[in-house]
Amino acid sequence: MIYANRIRLRAAERTDIPMFVRWLNDPEVRKYLAMSLPMSQAEEEGWFDAMLRSPRPEHVLVIEAREGEEWKPIGNTSFMNINWADRHAEVGILIGEKEFWSRGYGREAMKLMLRHGFNTLNLHRVFLRVYDFNLRGIKAYEYAGFVHEGRLRQDVYRDGQYHDVLLMSVLRDEWQDSDF
Repeated sequence: MIYANRIRLRAAERTDIPMFVRWLNDPEVRKYLAMSLPMSQAEEEGWFDAMLRSPRPEHVLVIEAREGEEWKPIGNTSFMNINWADRHAEVGILIGEKEFWSRGYGREAMKLMLRHGFNTLNLHRVFLRVYDFNLRGIKAYEYAGFVHEGRLRQDVYRDGQYHDVLLMSVLRDEWQDSDF
């Protein structure tokens, strides 16, 4: 487990698949992701099996929030396409439990992933892509230390119109570790 004050990250288990499917089939959740169609249980099981064959540092981690003495799964996160020669990786995050939106959990999970990426995996640069209409996500990423570095103009089609995809990153020497 990887711990912060209010959250922890744990390895995803096969028993998490129905929860992942529920999150991915919620149109409000899915609109911020790089997928536009609902997901079946069988498709998610296939994805899970493929994920287990990927390098361990790229395995999905479940974000759990502390509720009293219990831990509640609220989302997931992972590094993708880790380039070990150049020491960089893309990071993704999903907060699937909407009652945990706008409460700082995504920001805290992203800061924890940066700590893990820089201090454990020895990465030099962590980057992400975010849709221009995901204002809550952009604000959380900025708070975690990400800076804007580029824009893919009209790169994604959602709800009948094209949107820009913003590229954001953090370099190790820009990153500020903090207790949170």
